[in-house]
Amino acid sequence: MSVIDLRSDTVTQPTSGMREAMLAAELGDDVYGEDPTVNRLETHLAQQLGFAAGLFVPSGTMSNLLGLMAHCERGDEYIVGQQAHTYKYEGGGAAVLGSIQPQPLELEADGSLDLAKVEAAIKPDDFHFARTRLLALENTMQGKVLPMAYLQAVHHFTRQHGLALHLDGARLYNAAVKLGVAAREITQHFDSVSVCLSKGLGAPVGSVLCGSAVLIAKARRLRKMVGGGMRQAGVLAAAGLYALEHQVARLAADHANAERLASGLRELGYPLEPVQTNMVYVQIGERADALQAFCAERGIKLSAAPRLRLVTHLDVAASDIERVLEAFAAFRSR
Repeated sequence: MSVIDLRSDTVTQPTSGMREAMLAAELGDDVYGEDPTVNRLETHLAQQLGFAAGLFVPSGTMSNLLGLMAHCERGDEYIVGQQAHTYKYEGGGAAVLGSIQPQPLELEADGSLDLAKVEAAIKPDDFHFARTRLLALENTMQGKVLPMAYLQAVHHFTRQHGLALHLDGARLYNAAVKLGVAAREITQHFDSVSVCLSKGLGAPVGSVLCGSAVLIAKARRLRKMVGGGMRQAGVLAAAGLYALEHQVARLAADHANAERLASGLRELGYPLEPVQTNMVYVQIGERADALQAFCAERGIKLSAAPRLRLVTHLDVAASDIERVLEAFAAFRSR
């Protein structure tokens, strides 16, 4: 029995075409700036998203950390959502390694931050306070896509208040596919963006931070400082290039599978949140552990959480969704 893993879109395996691209990658020493495949990935993605430069790093956590540290100095502050990855799920790196104070705010239902609340959180120019320098957003945010009009408003807001604007675009391309726009239409509003290649796009490793030439030069120095310099990294960059060239449009299939899963669960009586991209949130409550064990016996991997997240990806087929729904139906009828 094949295993269906719905814990995250980070669990994907490289496709045969991606493995061939990795095997054929032209290599050099990236710390010396001499890996041609890494250089091609950085240039390609920066140009595609409308930035001057890019920096290939091992993980999204490092990419976001370098972005925050490149924008802020010790004693500065960034405003961020309470549930944002850069604040809640990255080990407190900005505070621990960058001495950057986070100012978290509650998110709105659509994943946005209320700009009136953001304005109220900006510190006065007074030595009693940290210096507010940066606003960090996430798109998608728990599967929700930030509206284009909101992004335009945020851009205008940060220009008015002298703030830089960073995007954790771990699932940027899911947002772009859902909106039916080029990714550049989203990123044009930001000063920097972190893009994960190892989530929905299906590469095994890596993220790219994009920004101005000055910002990326600073981030490159910081990458060395935190141990992120890699040598013949082109074998990994080749997977990222392949993903960008071949595995963006197919994200629509993941979204369709998520919608089918949500529809089936709704018919079974499970309470769900609205679904926009490749994430389905189900309220399971105290039966989360029992559901996880029940599904594991049937070759379905889930996280155990009262607010259960189910994530579709390139290794989940439409036929797998029906098997998952059968398992949830059997569990509910016990």
